[in-house]
Amino acid sequence: MKYLDPALRDTVDDLYDNAPCGYLATWPDGKIAGVNATLLNWLESTREDLLDKQFGDLLTAGGRIHYETHFAPLLFSVGEFDSVALDLVSSTGERLPMFVTGNVRRNEDGEPVLVRITAIDARERRAYERELVEERRRAEREHERAQVLVSTLQRSLLPPKLLPPRGLDADAYYHTASWDDVSGDFYDMFPLSEDSWGFFLGDVCGKGSDAAVVTSLTRYTLRAAAVYDSDPVKVLHNLDTVLNQEFDQADARFCTVIYGTLSRRDGGFDVQLASGGHPPALLLKADGSVRYVETPGGQLVGILPNARFVATECRLEPGDTFVLYTDGLTEARTGRGRERYDDHGALLEFARRHAPNTPSGIVADLKTLMESFDSGLEDDAAVMAFGMPVQEPDSSTP
Repeated sequence: MKYLDPALRDTVDDLYDNAPCGYLATWPDGKIAGVNATLLNWLESTREDLLDKQFGDLLTAGGRIHYETHFAPLLFSVGEFDSVALDLVSSTGERLPMFVTGNVRRNEDGEPVLVRITAIDARERRAYERELVEERRRAEREHERAQVLVSTLQRSLLPPKLLPPRGLDADAYYHTASWDDVSGDFYDMFPLSEDSWGFFLGDVCGKGSDAAVVTSLTRYTLRAAAVYDSDPVKVLHNLDTVLNQEFDQADARFCTVIYGTLSRRDGGFDVQLASGGHPPALLLKADGSVRYVETPGGQLVGILPNARFVATECRLEPGDTFVLYTDGLTEARTGRGRERYDDHGALLEFARRHAPNTPSGIVADLKTLMESFDSGLEDDAAVMAFGMPVQEPDSSTP
């Protein structure tokens, strides 16, 4: 202070004693040599209370051990430490979170003669950090609750189990791209009468609550319409009418879907189906051949005036398997160029390599395929397969 104007010296002394941080000096052995008024006020102590005490006496038990085993050796070897979080303890036992910084004053021989320590009040900072931690925990709990809600809602939009007719096996797999949102893929299989069953698989445009509304409406409309009309095309027209009435053009909601019926006849099943803009089904024959069940020209359901839906039929014999899927499978990104998986007929080739097959077998194979896409499977994907088991020869026949 010898370079300061004498009129400022009292100001400097006041700044030291009443600074917005605590100042403390100790001898090299740790005994307190001096302390400013700010720190005394925080500790609710007098200078007489603290002089000749050890600095470690002001710390919590854990803080004292940490200081004596880590920071004091660092201080004397390096000459300083910076912004160490320690809790001081006031005369009333209150813990005072502080950020502590220290350095060493040395004599001409390099021997330590004084340790200078500043303490910055961290109580508000600690409270803020605790609030942040609690907010993060609250957000995590809300996220977990949201995930449970999404999972529950998603399960409500899919059948708990498929109900195939006697003599027909069925299986399905659903891949969710994100557990944070409800997807729009859906499928179902259900009895219509003693001799016929309905089935469908489709994909609603979008995700989240809006998609869930359309998915729910679509599922129940298809099931209700199927009871009153045996023509798959008319069932899709019914769905198209409902979606167009429910949502106007400014807020259009649409989907792609295949709806069909199964009828038992002559030891097999007749399959009639109609498509509304959906990828074609696959038919894996017992002899190992595979083909698409094409429905070209079928248009999206719920967005176009006077939409056109296309019907076709096929036959299921023992050993045949019928496979439906959504475009999350065919549009998965693969390879270095990240091209879509089925841009060049890869799905048909895959089916040929795995035919003939059972419904559970081909669903398992497609699940493995989708898992191999890893992050390339960007969208939700659903697969449903049904087919007749191979009939074992009657051993009693001569």
